[in-house]
Amino acid sequence: MTLDEQFQKAQVDVKSLASKPSNDVLLKLYAFFKQAAEGDISGDRPGGFDFKGMAKYDAWAEISGKSADEAKQAYVDLVASLLA
Repeated sequence: MTLDEQFQKAQVDVKSLASKPSNDVLLKLYAFFKQAAEGDISGDRPGGFDFKGMAKYDAWAEISGKSADEAKQAYVDLVASLLA
């Protein structure tokens, strides 16, 4: 199975988790997905009282520079660990 196929499967598998992951894990999943799909983050960090937006921005910015394949593999590995 190719990495792209594993990544697509992981996107489906993550929806069938028995329980909702912690916010930290959800932010990692979000960041890896966005890095794999769109590359490095761009734009300004949300401000004010957009705490959710700031957390998402920070999580994605933290992994800036990873290649799409590295981000896909990290996403696949994280989903696999949640399913185990």
